Amino acid sequence: FIGVDDINDPSEGRLKIADARSGEIRDALPELGGHVMAFTWDGPGQVLALVHRGVESELWAVDLASGSHEVRVGAGEKVLRRISRARDTGRVVAIADAPGHPPELYDLTVPRRLTDSNPWLAERELGRQTVLEYQARDGLNLQGLLIWPTNYRRGRDYPLVIFVHGGPESHRSNGWSTSYSQPAQVMAGEGYFSLIPNYRGSTGRGVAFSKLGQHAYATPEFDDIVDGKDHLVEEGLVDPDKVGITGGSYGGFATAWSATALTEHYAAGVMFVGVSNQLSKFGTTDIPNEMFLVHARAWPWDDWQFYLERSPVYHAEKSKTPLLIMHGDSDPRVHPAQSLEMYRYLKTVGQAPVRLVLYPGEQHGNRKAGARYDYSRRLLRWMDHYLKGPGGEPPPYALDYTELLEGPTD
Repeated sequence: FIGVDDINDPSEGRLKIADARSGEIRDALPELGGHVMAFTWDGPGQVLALVHRGVESELWAVDLASGSHEVRVGAGEKVLRRISRARDTGRVVAIADAPGHPPELYDLTVPRRLTDSNPWLAERELGRQTVLEYQARDGLNLQGLLIWPTNYRRGRDYPLVIFVHGGPESHRSNGWSTSYSQPAQVMAGEGYFSLIPNYRGSTGRGVAFSKLGQHAYATPEFDDIVDGKDHLVEEGLVDPDKVGITGGSYGGFATAWSATALTEHYAAGVMFVGVSNQLSKFGTTDIPNEMFLVHARAWPWDDWQFYLERSPVYHAEKSKTPLLIMHGDSDPRVHPAQSLEMYRYLKTVGQAPVRLVLYPGEQHGNRKAGARYDYSRRLLRWMDHYLKGPGGEPPPYALDYTELLEGPTD
């Protein structure tokens, strides 16, 4: 089974073997500096394990008795997400995606791609996607994905939008990187760089790396994001005065922190289902034990000051970053009051534009197509306004859906 290393391991990613008679459990790959995403049997005493390491994926044939393995499918042009093996023929198929297309079905035995669900993508110019490697200020080696503007020309500085993943116990791989809340390829077509960092606390690099953010809310984990931005500025790719940041859940927390405690680094922010007050979040979330075991590693009554000072509202008076806040009004994980608190603090301080949008019936992330479309359009418009446009007062609240859906009528 896939399990955890210990009770403080933030995400199941270890290949475990349990003795049915004795109950003894051991790790089949104790030295793995990666994350087991899935497995399937490959004969007596052997399994095929789908392993993510860094931003790449591999398929390993693992001998359970010895712990030895051989790589069946190495890191390459696609990222494996799910696998299945036919019992009668041994044929192995997988769901995989790549920088140029969303998930498709692959036959790994041949190998060959079996489906093409989005043939229209062949008619679109996509931004080049590369793996970014850089050092944090304390010397820690980090990775991220960089999606380049389709109109990139050497010697020019471009606006940058940073997409921060949630969790933080998750990671982004070098595959398809566009979704309604992370429209990286849309941004590429609009002349932006997009950075998707796997900051400390992310998975994909072993348990020890995924624990680096514990009892360290906000810093140094969100300093890692600043260091990635600074690296791109030093490389002459990005205009330091035109950097935006966005993310959902823990990524929303990162955005709120970046717009307050780190406001000097960001010209725009879009916070989605994010945390603004760690104290009230603990009292309104459905995962208080998770917050203790794999995030804060302290109960609020053990360290009230830590919870308070690692809350974006504590730093609200510093904020100079225009912030768009969006949230589902039925969210059980991060209560919508978190967004209301952030809005009210920033509105009262009055040093930067702020807007709050609530989505009726949506929970921890939007599920309805209309809400997703609205979110994407508002995100892009906010970034355009403050990174490429006039700035100042926010754009109008309303969106003209007639023109957006039907196109120009001239």
